[in-house]
Amino acid sequence: MNYKISHPTKVVECEINLPSSKSISNRLLIIQALCMENFKIENLSISDDTINLQKAISSKENTINIGDAGTSFRFLTSYLSIQKGQEFILTGSDRMKERPIKELVSVLRKMGAKIEYLKNEGFPPLKIIGTDLEGGKIEIDGGISSQFITSILLIAPTFQNGINLEIVGELVSNPYVEMTLKLMKEFGIESDWTNNIITINHQKYIPKDYTVEADWSAASFWFEIASLSKRCNIRLNGLQQNSIQGDKRSIEIFNNLGVDSIFENEKLILTKNQTISPFQTYNLIETPDLYQPLRCTLFSKNIKADFSGIQTLKDKETDRIISVETELNKLNSIKIIDTHNDHRMAMSFAPLCLEFGKLQINDVEVVSKSYPDFWEDLKKAGFTISLLSD
Repeated sequence: MNYKISHPTKVVECEINLPSSKSISNRLLIIQALCMENFKIENLSISDDTINLQKAISSKENTINIGDAGTSFRFLTSYLSIQKGQEFILTGSDRMKERPIKELVSVLRKMGAKIEYLKNEGFPPLKIIGTDLEGGKIEIDGGISSQFITSILLIAPTFQNGINLEIVGELVSNPYVEMTLKLMKEFGIESDWTNNIITINHQKYIPKDYTVEADWSAASFWFEIASLSKRCNIRLNGLQQNSIQGDKRSIEIFNNLGVDSIFENEKLILTKNQTISPFQTYNLIETPDLYQPLRCTLFSKNIKADFSGIQTLKDKETDRIISVETELNKLNSIKIIDTHNDHRMAMSFAPLCLEFGKLQINDVEVVSKSYPDFWEDLKKAGFTISLLSD
């Protein structure tokens, strides 16, 4: 489906119930599967990625097709490798088969995992035969994907010798690794992170009921909307002020792009301020998911910026750096935006109608990957959305 989207007044006043965190939900599903006793997860994400992971964990099939869910694929690679005596084929979409998995597989193999590549070396699909992993001292490149590290950490308490994981080089998306360890601690797993070495001994997860907080990554698109609006009062529900999510950095970044934010009565309220910094240098090594809404905001305001720490974006649902520039170049001409099968492309470009007038957004269904109610929430904010034929 394709949508035409506009905003008649550019004044945005609304109250939005943000989706629950996909990152937290996916980690909890693996922890739940590794627990000896079940526990309740309240407010679990209804995103495609989380639903697909939930189905995969409970599946009785030997072939698991995870579609475009990159996080789920990586978490399952480790999880399935310890399902002793069981054999699996783990595969995904055509794009998934282009996304590298070699670093994770290599580390798991060194600990005794039985994993084979079925097509191209270093890429899905994989054949996995579950076995006991020894753990011990191991190295991993921190510059490829924090999800590889999280994938190993989640299963590390099951290792006979625990793990002594040395992160080599600069770690990308550091807050996501911190999130993993904090969640594991909630379920009884003690760890030590000294310098670049994470140590986890052999332990058992202790079950407890858990409520998932709202998604700060989803909130970033509302910060973009606030920045581009003429005036706004946007009330966001479900966020935690002391969140374990790194993308709460949106508060700091967008404060210099015209957005004030304050927590009041368990709501985050976004209003306008007069602060517009003419030039910024952004290191997004810890928060690469903020790149698209931030780059689109800066383009709209004709603000130049230097970015670093965005090297992992080329291996996402699309090459996010190239795709963003491709679509930004259309804004002064045809105003038809292709989403490149990437949920964050759709959600980053839709707010640009506040600056560039009516836009056409193609393949709008992609938002279901992380924020299924995004378009309905935009309507609550006064956006006019009409359906076009493909």
